[in-house]
Formats: sequence, C-alpha cells, structure tokens
Amino acid sequence: MNRNDLRRVDLNLLVIFETLMFEKNLTRAAEKLFLGQPAVSAALARLRDLFDDPLLVRNGRTFEPTARALAILRELQPAMDTISCAVSRAREFNPANNRDTFRIGLSDDAEFGLFPALLNQIREEAPEVVIVVRRVNFLLMSPMLASGEISVGVSYTTDLPANAKRRKLRELKVKVLRGDDRPGPLTLDEYCSRPHALVSFSGDLSGNLDNDLAKLGRTRRVVLAVPQFSGLRSILAGTELLASVPDYAAAALIEGTSLRADDPPFPIVTSDLAMVWSGVTDNDPAERWLRSKIVEHMAAPDL
Repeated sequence: MNRNDLRRVDLNLLVIFETLMFEKNLTRAAEKLFLGQPAVSAALARLRDLFDDPLLVRNGRTFEPTARALAILRELQPAMDTISCAVSRAREFNPANNRDTFRIGLSDDAEFGLFPALLNQIREEAPEVVIVVRRVNFLLMSPMLASGEISVGVSYTTDLPANAKRRKLRELKVKVLRGDDRPGPLTLDEYCSRPHALVSFSGDLSGNLDNDLAKLGRTRRVVLAVPQFSGLRSILAGTELLASVPDYAAAALIEGTSLRADDPPFPIVTSDLAMVWSGVTDNDPAERWLRSKIVEHMAAPDL
C-alpha cells in the first residue's frame, strides 16, 4: 500500500481496532470509546474487510484475537503512538480555559492522603478540566496504562510496559496508627501481641512489613482486612487495634481525631511511591502540566 492508498483508511477504525484488541468485548469497547455497540460492530465488520481476516473470534462471552490480529496490533501500536505524540505537540495548553478529561490511576493510600491537595490546585488553575480517578495497584497499573484507561498513575510499582516512564515521588515510610490512650511508645512485644487491621486491595492478610518482622523471628496477629484507608479512622478509635500505614495516609487519618501515629518499633525496608505514565503522552503539553502538579503535591520535598 502506498501513501495515496491510505486515503481510504479511516484512522478512527484503527483506534477502534486497538481498543477491541485490549477489551476483547464489544460492549466494553463501546463504553470506553463512548460509542454505541452497533457502531463498534459495524466498525469491526469494516476492519475485517480491510485486513481480510476475522480479527476476533468468539470464545464464550468474549472474543479472542486471531494470530493475524495480534501481528497487526504489534505493527500498528508504534505508528499510533507516533501519530498521537505528533498531534499532542501541535496543540497549545492553557489550563485556565482547557476542558480536557484527565484519567489518573491512584492507589488508595495516595488518593486518601495526597490527592485532596492536588485536586484543590488543579481546580484552582484549571477549573474546566474533568478528573477521572481509577483505583490501581502494582498489579493493575501496567494493563491500565497499556490499554489507555489511564495516562498516568501513582502507586507502588513493579513490572511496567516497555514504553512507560517512571519517577520516584517518595519513600513509603510507615507509621503505626493506634486509638488507645496508653502512654508511651509501642514496644516490639506490644506490637506483636496486639491485634492488627490491614488495608488490603486483594484481601491478603500479610504485607511487606511481615517480611521485616520475620527477619527478627517475630510475627503479628492480623484480625481484620479492609479494602480502603478511610474506614480505619472509625475502626481504630477506642480499640486495641493497630494499623501500619504510609506516613502521609497516617497524617490524614489522625487529623481532627483522637488517633495517634507512632514510629514502628522495628526497622522496616521502605519501598517507593512512584509516578508512572505512558511514553505516548510524554510530550503532551496537558499531560506534562498534570504530571508537574502531581510532583508538586505528591512528591517528598527532597525529591
């Protein structure tokens, strides 16, 4: 195909093709693209004609890409990224009158402890923009970046897509929340003997700091797992329960309450809270502005 032949190719079809490859479901693809399902079905028929391949074959309630479809996706994605970058760089960004929708992935601790100040600043500088926050963790970050569901995320991260960019925001230092009125700091024996509440996205009953306790030959007794940090404020008040949380989440939780935050009575290996974004948006003026606001309000002062 030469360049003149490209005139008969609708770029919108390629965007729909990419979304279908990730979602493998016509309804979800339609919702993500803000289209009706009949429109997506019609686009799939046109794509099948264009590429002379079924592209997606039904497997139960979902579709599976054909080998040809996966090969096309591998070839198209770099080109789509290049086009997206070129178009992004061509536009100016003025936060005062911009009406973009920003899709941000946040771990629960970052949303609860750090997001409110960021949102206030965004609303002040860019009152017309729309913010959509999606819950992420180290497992969800990569697929949500790759699929375009979010353009930037803040969380503890591990494996990332090849084109992702990463910036450390702060160390995840731990504080121990308590709602009792006993005087003095916690001892290691007290920490290990008292019941613990744990914030767990997946329902697991252990975390990284259990590895640090294990190095000392000690364990803790987790009796409660909850999915988000906000509930700890009322759960801990007036009880023997302890909860080990990031320092910035602890600061938000104790504000205006009788809760207090102690240093842990044993050394903990810290991990990093990082900002991660897609390389596709690296030079987008609006996304660069958003990332600068995230650094301003979520990064430690010395980073």
